[in-house]
Amino acid sequence: MNGNAQVIGETPATACPQPERRRETRLEFRGVVKRFAGTGRQEPVTAVTNVSLKVGEGEVVSIIGPSGCGKSTLLNLSSGLDKPNEGEVLVDGSLVSGPNEHVAFMLQKDLLLPWRTIQQNVEFGLEIRGLSAKERRERSTDWLGRCHLTNFAHAYPRQLSGGMRQRAALARTLAMDPDVILLDEPFSALDAQTKMILQRDLAMTLVETKRTALFITHDLNEAVSMSDRVLVMSARPGTIIEEIVIDLPDRDKPFARRADPKANRYVARMMELLGLDRLDLLPV
Repeated sequence: MNGNAQVIGETPATACPQPERRRETRLEFRGVVKRFAGTGRQEPVTAVTNVSLKVGEGEVVSIIGPSGCGKSTLLNLSSGLDKPNEGEVLVDGSLVSGPNEHVAFMLQKDLLLPWRTIQQNVEFGLEIRGLSAKERRERSTDWLGRCHLTNFAHAYPRQLSGGMRQRAALARTLAMDPDVILLDEPFSALDAQTKMILQRDLAMTLVETKRTALFITHDLNEAVSMSDRVLVMSARPGTIIEEIVIDLPDRDKPFARRADPKANRYVARMMELLGLDRLDLLPV
């Protein structure tokens, strides 16, 4: 965490004690700064600054913040698709210098290849990695079953609903057997009912497989229901201004977490940090 970040303490409004945590660190940022070159006469833009964080083994950490604060930039740095101007990003203690087979990325769009069947799409990354046809088929069959897509293995993306396509994208991600999963608002384009079902399925899978995940979302309820911790970022240049430890049981049961009275306190604190608690006072 950054030096100026805070953990919600035992106050009447936000009594959220931090539990004991002893986890091996999977993903770490150390004093990361990322700048992008300006175009024309524009000055370079600092997207994120002074970002330090750790994500432990089997932990799910969500990042929230205003649009343009650098949330997706952090995922790109985690995956090795981009490099920091200052500081370091490490996965399993090793410096991230490029795409890493231990890290998998799931985006807002499913990006399924329309000319390949769903099973062939799930196997695509494994094919690039050089796994044998037998091992690719075994892994894809397993994950299609876990994601409730067995009966659609030979269908094409155009034949599936948006929610089913996202299930296929999740199966493709998990079939790579990553240590760290990066999730960039994977359910933002779905209707509310489908979104909640996929949140449940993902939450159960992450707990069952003990995967580590860094989750970007604009949905504050989603952040609370899916996470062990939530990191709140400032406006650009983005930096972490507060850590909120989610002291709720059963991370594999997001519906139950949403119904917990304490969940509203977490959401209220996030709204306060983001300035959303003052929206009703602004002129129309």
